[in-house]
Amino acid sequence: MDIREAEKRAEELRRLLNQYNYEYHVLDRPSVTDQEYDRLMQELIALEEKFPELVTPNSPTQRVGGEVLAGFQKVVHRVPMLSLSNAFNEGDLRDFDRRVRQAVGGDYSYVCELKIDGLAVSLRYEDGVFVQGATRGDGTTGEDITANLRTIRSIPLELKEKVTIEVRGEAFMPKKAFLALNKKREENGEEVFANPRNAAAGSLRQLDPKIAASRQLDIFLYGIGYIENKRIENHSEGLDYLDYLGFKTNKERRKCKNIDEVIAYIEKWQKERNNLPYEIDGIVIKVDSYRQQEMLGNTAKSPRWAIAYKFPAEEVVTRLIDIELSVGRTGVVTPTAVLEPVRVAGTTVQRASLHNEDLIREKDIRIGDAVVIRKAGDIIPEVVRALPERRTGDEKPYAMPENCPECKSRLVRLEGEVALRCINPKCPAQIREGLIHFASRDAMNIEGMGEKVVALLHKKGLVEDVADIYKLRKDQLTALERMGDKSADNLLRAIESSKRNSLERLLIGLGIRHVGAKAAKILAARFQTLDRLMAASREELMEIREIGEKMADSIVTFFRMPQVRELVEELKSLGVNTVYQGGQSLDAGQKDSPFAGKTVVLTGKLERFTRNEAKELIEKLGGNVTGSVSKNTDIVVAGTDAGSKLTKAQSLGVEIWDEARFLKELENQEVLP
Repeated sequence: MDIREAEKRAEELRRLLNQYNYEYHVLDRPSVTDQEYDRLMQELIALEEKFPELVTPNSPTQRVGGEVLAGFQKVVHRVPMLSLSNAFNEGDLRDFDRRVRQAVGGDYSYVCELKIDGLAVSLRYEDGVFVQGATRGDGTTGEDITANLRTIRSIPLELKEKVTIEVRGEAFMPKKAFLALNKKREENGEEVFANPRNAAAGSLRQLDPKIAASRQLDIFLYGIGYIENKRIENHSEGLDYLDYLGFKTNKERRKCKNIDEVIAYIEKWQKERNNLPYEIDGIVIKVDSYRQQEMLGNTAKSPRWAIAYKFPAEEVVTRLIDIELSVGRTGVVTPTAVLEPVRVAGTTVQRASLHNEDLIREKDIRIGDAVVIRKAGDIIPEVVRALPERRTGDEKPYAMPENCPECKSRLVRLEGEVALRCINPKCPAQIREGLIHFASRDAMNIEGMGEKVVALLHKKGLVEDVADIYKLRKDQLTALERMGDKSADNLLRAIESSKRNSLERLLIGLGIRHVGAKAAKILAARFQTLDRLMAASREELMEIREIGEKMADSIVTFFRMPQVRELVEELKSLGVNTVYQGGQSLDAGQKDSPFAGKTVVLTGKLERFTRNEAKELIEKLGGNVTGSVSKNTDIVVAGTDAGSKLTKAQSLGVEIWDEARFLKELENQEVLP
């Protein structure tokens, strides 16, 4: 493939990937499988690596996060990003409506939108291409966070029209992503985020864009700051135009004819806000007509044509009865407040997170205290503060124990962590939590093996590690309380079925620190087998653009442990699959090929093929082509002028083919054009 052909193919791949990305992240209607998307992405990456001059700012490959930034540059907004004045009750809203009516007369309408609790940002496009993104800052000057915003997949890198436009939106973290992030941070002994807003803001102000890329951020666009050569009459029309261009806007918006309809809309969402997958803290009300907005004008800080109704923060007072400790699968010891039952944000709360010892000490929280409770981000119940003025003298200060509540081993605080941790690998609580994680839906997905069943199996001594799951017998299960014949059969079928899972699920189940679902799939696809991954060096792992130093170190350390290697061998002997079965799963023809399941390196110049054409043929026959030679390499195909890769392959004893041998094998497989 020459440069002209490569350029044409790269343009087509970018168009397809951007379209599929829009369908998945904006419309929520994917038209292709994850495997097909991944295949096209890998093809584009390979093209851009071979022809670096083809890389463009709007390429989907640029979303993963580039080099670490030295700092954030200042950006002056072309049109100021003013803050909104607030309304806290119906009287404030009717006062606002009265001021609007006095200024513009009786013929006007409002647009109501959910007030997303995130970080306000501005996105600038030139001729339809995303060129810069910035924080709101002080409204006049913000910080350039373009590299981090590129990682948000619902932000289009190229618009459907070549328009020059500056748009405003709210970047946020969905509730599900917030819960997962805090759970991971808690397991790693790191401080948790107080709410999704802080998590989103903290993610976008990271100097390393790869961190932002890992945080699953999203965005809703809510307005146009500036546009060239296009006339739009009102705000609702502007939002429809943003939809047309490919932006993600919030579809819960409503056009209201009068303030009574506005108030009804607010009442609806005040009741239903907890059902949303993201956090809102109010409703934004805007005069729809741009002409009337101009008539109303702005104050020094805020527009007169818009107002934000803020939902009242729901905080309640109850009594803290006790503090209990739980030990997670990584050994982190987490304190939890046991409360007198109280209703908060629509649910009854009896337990609330206290996070760590430092927080208890800083807030001077004591057993028996009257405490203020709220849901962090309307999700997680937490203790906000104690009320010392209500103390009777019977309250007891709390001190974390020196020993693990489960195994009595001495607790430690690792350097740089806020959490206490039990480092005993035989700790029953860690074993139990590890088993629950292994069987969970995101890992091996063993239906019927939930927390209660795992706890019972562990208590009875039937499972001590994950390999024991695959040794369970029916007579052992039916002897358990509430486990009849049918339940036992169903569980054994689910266990047997889980043996066939693809490698990435096993990697998640093993609970390697810092390795989540996305990283597990990337690793499985890259190395194809667990043996190859276990043998990978730190340097090989870091060749993968999504794998950083911390994750690479964690993987190498994990697989060096003798007990892990013993466990893997035992799982293999029990029939658990350790091979990737994703986008490169082998069909019947591929299984008979000389490349099936092999790692191949191409080096030097081939006369018959370009490197990318050779790579496609090898992958078609079930092989995995990588860029560097290591002890995991099975075959090196060496053309003319082969250099250091050939030398290294010879020193490692890797099988080496010349082009004639390569051609012969391809002819035998009948794949040559």
